[in-house]
Amino acid sequence: MDSRLIIVEGLPCSGKSTTSRYIAEKLGMTFIDEGTNAHPADYEFHAFLNREDMTSFSSDEQEKIFASASERVGGYVVPLGLFSGELFDKLLQHKIYDFLPWEAERPVMLDKWREFVQNTIDKRYVFNCVLLQNPMCETMMRFGFDEAASEAYIREICDIIKTLSPFVVYLYNTEVYDSVNRVSIERGDDWLNAVIDYHCCGEYGKSHGLNGFDGYITALEERQRRELSILDSIGIDSIIIKDPQKDWDKAYADILNKLM
Repeated sequence: MDSRLIIVEGLPCSGKSTTSRYIAEKLGMTFIDEGTNAHPADYEFHAFLNREDMTSFSSDEQEKIFASASERVGGYVVPLGLFSGELFDKLLQHKIYDFLPWEAERPVMLDKWREFVQNTIDKRYVFNCVLLQNPMCETMMRFGFDEAASEAYIREICDIIKTLSPFVVYLYNTEVYDSVNRVSIERGDDWLNAVIDYHCCGEYGKSHGLNGFDGYITALEERQRRELSILDSIGIDSIIIKDPQKDWDKAYADILNKLM
């Protein structure tokens, strides 16, 4: 198979990171995990400032920002990991994934995908999510958009990356409650409280009256349903692996058989 971009998708605790790394090693591709501050197609921990935003910073602060910022789509993308103290706190209020309004976030993220494709000449990547998970967390969970709006945005991304012959491996989990409950013990209360807060306090969670662990699971199950529906309709090559945690050897064999 001649795909230059393989993306492993699925809910939290489904084994995406391990599976992505495994595929990359077997196929001699570059593995990119989620959450990296240097992701070639994502802005996980970045702020975006338009020119008007910059006026709220002092000249000294602007000088520091410009030293590390990239000028994109009428503004400046700033890697937050390079800052600390008061300036970091001020920049954090412009974090793309948490504070940027959708009308500003969408063009910034699509521009990042275009930049990635332009820079991917002879490289081959395996990504841990970002095609479905990140857009769904934003459009569905944060903003409360319906499935059609999420699909439209994901289609835009797919149109941009189509020259890379992308392929999606989806890890479909029918035992969401048990899987998350088991992994939450390993990751601890801080992680669990953070994800519950994100899913229950965003527009989707608030509009559906979601609370606590059960509310988090309800949100995940609906997100998975929508992701599978969107994956089925957007026409991108893919394989769906049902409950891989029950037999990882078979899951990996099925994936490699499809990819090789």
